[in-house]
Amino acid sequence: MSLDLRQVAADIKSRATALGFDLVGIAPASPSPRRDYFRRWLDGGHAGEMAYLADRFPERINPAGYLPGAMSVVCVAMNYHVPLQLISPKDRPYHGRIARYALADDYHDLIKPNLHALADGLRQQVPDVQTRAAVDTAPVMEKELAARTAIGWLGKNTCLINDQFGSWLVLGEIINTLALPPDIPAADRCGSCTRCMDACPTRAITAPYQLDARRCISYLTIEHRSPISPDLQRQMPPWLFGCDICQEVCPWNTRAPAATDPALQPRFPSGSLDLRQVIAWEEEDRHRALARSAMKRIKLPVLQRNAAIVNAKIKLT
Repeated sequence: MSLDLRQVAADIKSRATALGFDLVGIAPASPSPRRDYFRRWLDGGHAGEMAYLADRFPERINPAGYLPGAMSVVCVAMNYHVPLQLISPKDRPYHGRIARYALADDYHDLIKPNLHALADGLRQQVPDVQTRAAVDTAPVMEKELAARTAIGWLGKNTCLINDQFGSWLVLGEIINTLALPPDIPAADRCGSCTRCMDACPTRAITAPYQLDARRCISYLTIEHRSPISPDLQRQMPPWLFGCDICQEVCPWNTRAPAATDPALQPRFPSGSLDLRQVIAWEEEDRHRALARSAMKRIKLPVLQRNAAIVNAKIKLT
């Protein structure tokens, strides 16, 4: 009896929904059509200090390099949008903002168990299938793969955008050796809008769909460990960890529903932290405040560097 791959695809999508994923799609495990651009982007130094992006390049640009024999990729997405009790700078001026994805429990720890359960279900249904799960840190171009499905399209700010959830999405993938029928990709619905490009204070979005990480506030406050140039410091708004500006101005994010999973609720409802407290933290304070948070990945000196930059700017205003 031949394997009904359409039924297998329908079953895995149903299981993904039951496991709590908001979106699921299937992409072909073919090489990236943007591999030459990615190579030029790396060679041009646009990755800044993220040298790891150049590592394992053949795997990054081809899922079959990460899993030999790969034929398709099951892509999942989870909505992390939560309304915040934003504080007026006049009311609490010494606060630095935190990107929404980092306000809750670490999404890696939230997605991985369910992603592994989804892969287990596929192997139970098709015992000889090979699978490999990935969440963010693996050498996988996850946004591009998700954009090959019906999940969403790559926006001009390089974020993946869905017409229901906007870009408030964290992603995961199961690369596998089944030739599952792929989705029809979602259409690019950015149109003539350039709000994300216009709003970026450091002009990190250098052209539609192109980002210079060296100027991106998310990169500067998380990945960049060296001193930040005074010129960029002057252009940076009060973000302590990450940045959501290009997402907050996106029209597709204005109607995003709130995440319902308790693990995605913010530990800091204001979306911010008191800079003076962060500057005074000892390592034990950082560990206690940021345990189980994605913010724990940056060391205390980097966090305090960011806090000092924002605090100094506030004092000058």
